[in-house]
Amino acid sequence: MLYQQIASNKRRTIVLLIAFFALLAALGGAVGYLMWGSLAGGMVIALIIGSIYAISMIFQSTNVVMSMNNAREVTEKEAPELYRIVEDMAMVAQIPMPRVFIVEDRALNAFATGSKPENAAVAATTGLLAVMNREELEGVMGHEVSHIRNYDIRISTIAVALTSAISLIASMSGRMMWYGGGRRRSDRDNDGASILILVFSILSLILAPMAATLVQLAISRQREYLADASAVELTRNPQGMINALQKLDQSRPMDHQVDSASAALYISDPRKSKGFQELFQTHPPIAERIERLRKI
Repeated sequence: MLYQQIASNKRRTIVLLIAFFALLAALGGAVGYLMWGSLAGGMVIALIIGSIYAISMIFQSTNVVMSMNNAREVTEKEAPELYRIVEDMAMVAQIPMPRVFIVEDRALNAFATGSKPENAAVAATTGLLAVMNREELEGVMGHEVSHIRNYDIRISTIAVALTSAISLIASMSGRMMWYGGGRRRSDRDNDGASILILVFSILSLILAPMAATLVQLAISRQREYLADASAVELTRNPQGMINALQKLDQSRPMDHQVDSASAALYISDPRKSKGFQELFQTHPPIAERIERLRKI
């Protein structure tokens, strides 16, 4: 059951990434048609911009992400239990030992970052370290180490980059159209096919950023299911992971403001969204995550 779940989540993530590039191409085609009368030209430009964003984000410094989240690096002497648990999980996962950070925050949370295992790092809040017992902390760190081993962080980073690229293209083209930068359509553009393309282009321009955000959230949610299952594989203790998730579910929101790009990195939603905002949560409901673990 465990390996079937891992394989299923990997297939779904590939589909979602394809959807991301399809959205980027559709938006590029829409902008190209509205601005220059060229669907293909717009698609090529959009895909180039998206690729540049993705590549630049892949090589983003781990130190920058940690700085954004007010994390400080610790040694084994400063945080012996956390350090040894991370070391154990990395050894079982057969990856290099990640750097270890602590975030001074009363909320219960943790995250991992880095484009590859060789430059990865994990962070835990002081609230998490104060409340979790050893088995639960092993589950949380197993979850984060699994993100590193499975290259989830790279996928999440690419998703952030592509969402940013889509938002940038939509914003720039919207301003250009507003100020009269769009191409002047001739009378031949008044036929049915051209009108349909025009309507599609305008809808793409409006809806693409929202759709990109939803795809990004879907990618994040699928990776959380996979990391939960992988953590159980590393610890051989599903109950420890379940107990940790139950405590995370009762946690308060983070004390400091967490931006949307970093929120997807955490093991649970650091902002504790409610009501309509739940549609845009970066994580699946913890109750669903626990239910999946019980079936393993």
